[in-house]
Amino acid sequence: MMMFFILSFTAFFLSFPGPAFCSPEKKTPPALFTLTSSAFNDGTAIPGTYSCKEADINPPLAFHNIPAGTRSMVLTLREPDNPITPWTHWLVYNIRPGTRTVEANSIPGTQALNDFGNFYYGGPCVFDAKEHHFVFTLYALNSYLDDVNEGATMDIVEKAMQGRIVGKAQLIGTYQNQLWEKDEAPL
Repeated sequence: MMMFFILSFTAFFLSFPGPAFCSPEKKTPPALFTLTSSAFNDGTAIPGTYSCKEADINPPLAFHNIPAGTRSMVLTLREPDNPITPWTHWLVYNIRPGTRTVEANSIPGTQALNDFGNFYYGGPCVFDAKEHHFVFTLYALNSYLDDVNEGATMDIVEKAMQGRIVGKAQLIGTYQNQLWEKDEAPL
């Protein structure tokens, strides 16, 4: 009888939730800082419209869950598969922290010098038939880059961002070009 009483009491006691201080508090992890496009999904092909073969305009982009404390953002488009060196196709800095979207063919901040020697978007433009990767990276910074002047390059912007990055999001697209026609200039 005593055993029955102990088992019944234990089952009864365990059916009640314990005091709040006994159970660990479950915290919801912060939402992931992401960069997306309505034109293509991460890891898929960038439509030709956004390449040098067609309209050569930037694709639409959306920023999600920008980290707290963000004072400005930097957006880059780089091609790590370039046979010479990782190639910067687009570099925009001092994007306002309230920015949530970049429309196609628009300028969200101050454009810096890309590796084509231009101050504007230069879409995927490959010289072989291999698939190349193009990485859009959005950096959230804890300050405005007021120490970056007109004519800045990727190296200058990267140095200015050191110690200021509070978040980073990436979107990777691919682009594969058929071999250029004999009489067609690539640029």
